[in-house]
Parts: sequence; C-alpha cells; structure tokens
Amino acid sequence: MKNPFHEKIYLRRSYPKEEDVRGAYFRDQTAIIHSTPFRRLKHKTQVFYAPQNDHICTRIEHVMHVATIAKTICKGLNLYGWDLNVEMAFAIGLGHDLGHAPFGHDGETILNKLMGGNGAFIHEIHSYRVVEYLANNGKGLNLTFGVKDGIISHNGEKYEQKLKPTDKPNDLDKIKNRKVIPSSYEGCVVRFSDKVAYLGRDLEDGLTAGFIKFEQIPNNVKKIFNITEDKINSAIIDTLVNDIIEQSKASEYIQVSEEKFQGMLDLVRFNYKHIYLNDKHLAFPYAEKIITTIFEYLGDLFEKYNWDYDSYANHSLKLVQHFGHYLREMHDFYHKEQSGIKQILGDYIAGMTDHYAIEAIKQITLPKPVV
Repeated sequence: MKNPFHEKIYLRRSYPKEEDVRGAYFRDQTAIIHSTPFRRLKHKTQVFYAPQNDHICTRIEHVMHVATIAKTICKGLNLYGWDLNVEMAFAIGLGHDLGHAPFGHDGETILNKLMGGNGAFIHEIHSYRVVEYLANNGKGLNLTFGVKDGIISHNGEKYEQKLKPTDKPNDLDKIKNRKVIPSSYEGCVVRFSDKVAYLGRDLEDGLTAGFIKFEQIPNNVKKIFNITEDKINSAIIDTLVNDIIEQSKASEYIQVSEEKFQGMLDLVRFNYKHIYLNDKHLAFPYAEKIITTIFEYLGDLFEKYNWDYDSYANHSLKLVQHFGHYLREMHDFYHKEQSGIKQILGDYIAGMTDHYAIEAIKQITLPKPVV
C-alpha cells in the first residue's frame, strides 16, 4: 500500500529549495529541531503545568514519543509490502504540536475565547501557521507539503478505529477546523501515534503525581494492554503498535482491532475522570488569569504604542521590550497579512512557555524590587 498521490505533491515546498544529501524529509526534521518553537516545547505543558519533577512528561518529550512510535509503525508495515516514508512520519511527529499554547489544552481554550471563539485558536491549525508563516521571524520553515499536511490534520483528540488518506490533497490554507483527514498514510499513522503516545504516559504521570493508584486502573484495561505495576506505558505502546501493524498490514486502512479500540476508549475515559479532571489538577482559573491578564495588558499597550518600537524599547518591563522586538521582527509579515491585534496577541502568547508566561504575569502584577 502506498500514498494516493504522486510523490511530487508530498515533496512540494512553498518556495524552491535545492535539496541536499539529507533528503527532503530528514531536512524537514532538522529544520524543526533547530527552530525556536521546537526548543520552547521543553517548557510547555503536556498535562501538568510547569512541572518541577523531571520525570513528568513535557511537550517536547511527547512529540519525541509520537515521532518514534510513528516511525516504528511505518517500518513495521513496510515489512509487509507497504511503501511508507519513515523520515516523513518522523518529521510530522516532531512538528505536530509546535502550535500549542502555554498550559496545554487549557491555554488553547483560553486563547480561543480571547481571540473571538468559534475556532479562532486551534492548536493543529496554529502548528501549521507556525511552520508555514511565523517561525524564522515570519519567513516560516518552508517544510514539504507532506509534513505540513500531517501536522495540520493530526487531531489527537478524535478517536477513529480506522483511517485512510483523503480523496484529494488538502488545501492547507483553507483548513479552519479539525474535520480534515490527512492526505498521506504517514499522516494517518501519526494521528494514531499521538494517542498511543499520550494515553500510557499520562497514566504513568498520574501515578507519579499521586493522582491515582495502580489498583484504580480498570482490570479490563490492564488485561487488554498487558499492564503490570512495573510496565505501564511501555506495555500500552507495545500492545497498540503491534496491533496497528497486524490489523493494517493487509488492509487499505491504518487501523486498530475492536478489542484494543475499546480499550483505548476505556482508558481515555479513565484518564479524564481521574487525571485530567482531577480536583488536584484543576488549575484552569490560574491559567485563565495569567493568559487573560497578559493578553489585555499587551492589547492596551498596543492601542497606546501601536507600531512605535522605541516606546516599547524604553518601557521598564522586559515583557514589553520583548513584545516590541517581536513586533519589529514580524512587521513585514503582519502588514502583508493585515493581521488584527487579537491575532498578533494570540500568536505571541501561544509562543510562550509556561515558565515565561508565569514570569510575564509577575512583571505585570508585582512591584519592581528596589535595588
């Protein structure tokens, strides 16, 4: 089984780029890894805000898990005659969450509301916006279509038992919601890999953080995924990766068996009840206060200073100086796009790490210490 469209479509870039010895998709990987948005993922929430425990998963760890799982599934299917590009799948995995806001999905919800609601901020679409337009001071990373398509359509929150590529290549700039299906099998693999990566790791993190005890994990989930006290995430990954390969190898779909699919649904319901919505974890009001205060503060300053860079540079707060520098660097892009201030603020705040957002709120709300 191979992709439905000519390889030239997946290799297409927004502007010409002479390829080198690395190959197109491995070159995309290096472009992503060396980008500022990727480096910031190490201080962005996966599930737990600004974790002080080095053993709790952060967003950069998650994308590495997704990339390696996707590459493994592709290599496994290739043993059965499939023609999947493992470097393309790995690149999609690395880049799929570059658009996440600080404080994870809570930050996404808050920014969407502040920017006007109705899908004004969706992290999958913003991840595409980052790699295509915002990164590299408004020049983008100029990734291949195949990688960008996989990024914008990864939708880790929708659970399908099977998936195959769309009937025609996606028009990426016209995508405004999460209903889109990947244009490639590699994109479909990453969409499954995202779930495989976070289900078990979130469960382990819940145990590490003391939100749950091993005895609380449903017995059917333990049985389906071969979970033991010393093998949780690894058992879930191993079980699902092998099941996906076995179920897909003679099919035109990337798919998971009925038993394992029901196990995934049971596990995600358990995680929501006991981890994501656990009273110990419900820090949404704090994230909302932080992001809203920064959004409104910078919005008021923009009304006052507009594009007067010297005013930002002469301000006493580092946050304001940094925002002015960002506006200067992104001037050409935002004027060409004719972006409104809500879009600009959304872009800027989405690029923040948890730690920088916390530092920014301190600057705004706490008096400057006397030296």
